[in-house]
Parts: sequence; structure tokens; C-alpha cells
Amino acid sequence: MKKIAILLVCVFALTSFKANLHKTYLSVTEIEYSNDEQSLQIISRVFIDDFEQVLNQRYQKDISFSYKEDLSKHKDLMQQYLNEKLNISVDGKPVKIQLLGSKFDADQIEMFIEADEVNDFNTITVKDLMLTDLFDSQKNIVNIKKNSEVKSMLLMKSDGQKTINF
Repeated sequence: MKKIAILLVCVFALTSFKANLHKTYLSVTEIEYSNDEQSLQIISRVFIDDFEQVLNQRYQKDISFSYKEDLSKHKDLMQQYLNEKLNISVDGKPVKIQLLGSKFDADQIEMFIEADEVNDFNTITVKDLMLTDLFDSQKNIVNIKKNSEVKSMLLMKSDGQKTINF
């Protein structure tokens, strides 16, 4: 029941705020383990304006995501930020994540990320501090699916890392 409530809050929050009006700072990351491909397939959603702002501030660049081409233009910078802010370990061993691509979805950016060569595991540790360097009230919801089991975590600036056992 707790998982359903978190998912409903997440869906409501991400769909009910306009980009220039929202005061709730929230991202959602979905991690799914593919046993066939031995990989973690990850989709992370962040608000466009927040992501622009954090990249501009962090890297002293003039980043804009006004056009579809901007996503590929700034892919390396997006990857650099993800490497610094999204860390995943399985059974205590860090995995390397790679940004495969991204797309716009209303007022959000969906980032498609993958970690290859991931063997079946019992524990997964996720550290998600995306946007917390810009917004103290940033909340990052992470849903992890392995086989048919889904577990969720809420990560914040003060508590940005958690471990889940399967």
C-alpha cells in the first residue's frame, strides 16, 4: 500500500505543475533489472527548467533545452552531471551508468540510462542527489524493479543514499 501511495503522489506531482510555477522539487527515477540482458535499465525524469538551472550554475555555462537538438548537444554535460549525482552499487560493487539518450515529455526531460554487465544481485544501493545542490527541498523518488518485485525509496539532500535487499 505504501508503494502505491508513493507512486500516486509521484504521478500527481509530475503531471500537475507547470514548469514556471512549480514550487515542489521532485524527480522520479525508475530502475529495472533485466536478467536477460544483465543490465539495469533506468529512466530518470526531471523538470526542464530545474535541470537547465542546475547545469548552468554548476558548470558556468549557458545551457538551454529549448529544442530537441539541445538534448544531443548537451549530452556529454548531462552524462557528467549524472556521474556526479547518480551512483548505483549492486552487492557492494559500483556500476558504471551511461546516458543512452533523452527526450522531452511535456515540461520534463526523460533520460534513458543503462548499466551493463550487472549480474543478478541481492542488494542495490542508490545515491541520488540530482538537483539537491540547487534546491534544498529537492526530493528524488527511486523505484526499483527486479523480477516482479518493486521497491521504492525517497532520497533527499540530507538522506541521499539507501540500500534495498531483494
